[in-house]
Amino acid sequence: MSILIDTSVWIDYFRSGIRSSNLDVLIDENLIVTNDIILVELIPFLKVKRQFKVIDLLNNISKLSLNIDWNEIIRFQVICLQSGLNGIGIPDLILAQNIMQNHCSIYSFDKHFVWLKEALDIELYETL
Repeated sequence: MSILIDTSVWIDYFRSGIRSSNLDVLIDENLIVTNDIILVELIPFLKVKRQFKVIDLLNNISKLSLNIDWNEIIRFQVICLQSGLNGIGIPDLILAQNIMQNHCSIYSFDKHFVWLKEALDIELYETL
């Protein structure tokens, strides 16, 4: 199963790697994927820091296509609001839709995805 690596995990990995130390294994086993939302969140900062090799490596990760179904995003937002989840942003809902469409899981340190697992039944990658 493919695992979409969220921005929060990449940031930890680039800074200290303390919480994301198992990412090396996922990379070695070729289990990771990315998408344009995550790349858009990461690449500008990496360009400013002149981390061009890292940008090249990120761009070579298998990328999930974003096929946004806006009616489904609206439905997700309604479910979240009815569940009392008022702080879920549209990018997180798009990521949830993306992993559902591609039958993969997401590896994230963002608590929103724990809540989305309950509300939308998304698959979370959970470390041991």
